[in-house]
Amino acid sequence: MKLPQPERPSGALGVVIALVVVSLVITTVWYREGDRGPIHKLRTGVQTAAAPLQAAGELVTRPVRGVFAWASDLGVSRSQLAALRRQNMELRTSVAGLQEARQENERLRALFGFVKTSNLQAVGARVIGRPTTSYERVITVDRGSADGIKIEMPVLAGDGLLGQTISVTQHSARVRLITDARSGVSAMIQASRAEGVVKGMVGGGVAFAFVSREATAKAGDVIITSGFGGIYPKGLLVGEIISASQTPSSLFQDIRVAPAADLAGLEEVVVLTSAAPVTAIGSGE
Repeated sequence: MKLPQPERPSGALGVVIALVVVSLVITTVWYREGDRGPIHKLRTGVQTAAAPLQAAGELVTRPVRGVFAWASDLGVSRSQLAALRRQNMELRTSVAGLQEARQENERLRALFGFVKTSNLQAVGARVIGRPTTSYERVITVDRGSADGIKIEMPVLAGDGLLGQTISVTQHSARVRLITDARSGVSAMIQASRAEGVVKGMVGGGVAFAFVSREATAKAGDVIITSGFGGIYPKGLLVGEIISASQTPSSLFQDIRVAPAADLAGLEEVVVLTSAAPVTAIGSGE
């Protein structure tokens, strides 16, 4: 009976063992020899021979690595740019909102400044409807009977008289402007105290009618409400004379007036609620 013989190492295992032995020998020699030993000299020679190849590789791969680095930086820059754009838009929106609030506050302060000094009661309102035709100059505001608004109440802008309410619902009111052809405001020239009626013209513009030929009227004179008629309190700024002329056959002067209020850019108005709604001369109704 034969005993089993031990298996011989395969060829691959023998190569691995041989390499391990060689590595141990080289490592031992490496640490025992000095810097001038043969293995150190061999390493130095290999490094010297490989240096040109390393330099060439560096030169060849540098543009590629530069492109990848640029692309990476470009991605970061684009994301940062997008974030900056968003921040810029948010800041611009915020500034615009603050600017609008400041301007609105200034307009409202101007509106209520006259009311306060004149000891009048008033309700602020926003314009929600503008004139639809060149003949009927009427606006709509967002305050009505629920806010104490009634018909024939004076309406002001920050820089002058606008007109009066002509119809009222619970939450809105229509205001006939002084530029409307059916309007009429009892007024006078502040300097000469000459009286007349400010009214809109069918063809556009505003006239100061029924002013005597003997009265003094010239361009630049200020027109204010006279207080007659029961609608408008005395002293409201109406506008300024832009031209005054006389015709021999006419009993009255031909006077044109520029309204003080900017009728084209209305946003906020004030309705005077303390003036008694009485229909009389100068009401325009």
